[in-house]
Amino acid sequence: MAKRDYYEVLGVAKGSSADEIKKSYRKIAMQFHPDRNPGNKEAEEKFKEAAEAYDTLSNPDKKAQYDRFGHAATGGGGYGPQGGMRMEDIFSNFGDVFGNDMFGSMFGGQGGGGRRQGTRGANLRIKLKMDYAEIANGANKKIKVKKHISCQHCNGSGAKDRNSIQNCGTCGGSGQVRRVTNTFLGQMQTVTTCPTCNGEGSQITQKCGNCKGEGRVYGDETLSLDIPAGVQDGMQLSMSGRGNAGERGGPPGDLLLLVEEEKHEFLTRRDLDVVYQLHISFPEAVLGLQTEVPTIDGKAKIKILPGTQGGKTLRLKGKGFPAFQGYDRGDEVIEVNVWTPQHLSHEEKDMIEKLKNSPNFKPGPDAKSEREEGGFFDKIKDAFRS
Repeated sequence: MAKRDYYEVLGVAKGSSADEIKKSYRKIAMQFHPDRNPGNKEAEEKFKEAAEAYDTLSNPDKKAQYDRFGHAATGGGGYGPQGGMRMEDIFSNFGDVFGNDMFGSMFGGQGGGGRRQGTRGANLRIKLKMDYAEIANGANKKIKVKKHISCQHCNGSGAKDRNSIQNCGTCGGSGQVRRVTNTFLGQMQTVTTCPTCNGEGSQITQKCGNCKGEGRVYGDETLSLDIPAGVQDGMQLSMSGRGNAGERGGPPGDLLLLVEEEKHEFLTRRDLDVVYQLHISFPEAVLGLQTEVPTIDGKAKIKILPGTQGGKTLRLKGKGFPAFQGYDRGDEVIEVNVWTPQHLSHEEKDMIEKLKNSPNFKPGPDAKSEREEGGFFDKIKDAFRS
């Protein structure tokens, strides 16, 4: 099913401020929060949909990309394995929108996140250069990047061994601290993240010597990336979970790919079309010719008819770029340019002088056709070939 427009999801206009977007998201998120709608799958999907929209529109860079390319800029969007938002990521990333866990404490505690796993890794942003053939056909790119990767010695836990991990003494392993306060309405219970373990529910008594307790190290990783066909220069693709590893087993960040088109030696891009400037001589324009032109995938033979005018365009159907996540495909547009010589010999000048007074060399309605001249083009062919 096609994704809804993010502005429509949050009920805001395109020019809305960051505060207006946040306020609208909070209202929708509270309406469809799982604690208010237990077992309601439709409400859960709307809750996730709103979080996905807010994730994009609350980030100036992502918002700018979305305004330019729409859903194509998000590469599917979301954090989950299938592109959808995960509950733990929503509460972890946007918990502040709900007011420091108060929302979760009032409706059962899920909003507070409970015991959580480490700290989410930072997103990794890289530039990805692609040539015309890779853009037109899609490509598998293998690139080596420097990033935080999970520590192999402790499997990302940050501890020396299993015995070095103990339940937090403050929260008893729950990751939350409950407090009861007396108000004029009676007793009110609030749940907040444990300040001792930061909500992890555990503490490390002996740190891993390799990663110094972080659960990750800085190193090289070779990534194999499948890039779909039809991307454009400046488009940003988001790949879930391919960014920096989180601390102490926390979820990884996302990989953000900024596409850079490499210039083609002969072709230029015009939306989905590619354009080739074909330069021919004056005799070739008069007599016509068969020639080869470069395309994205190689070469193609074309025929230039006799009498072709400068500025004429030809099209090779389907030789352009495919639409990103669509069915349209552009053409190759060949723009014919007739080159006028600047330096002529005396013999060549005499030949042109003889031809210039011919009605066939005069543009406009007074020019006579080849048929009326009775084989005039045959005469010129002999003149140019001599």
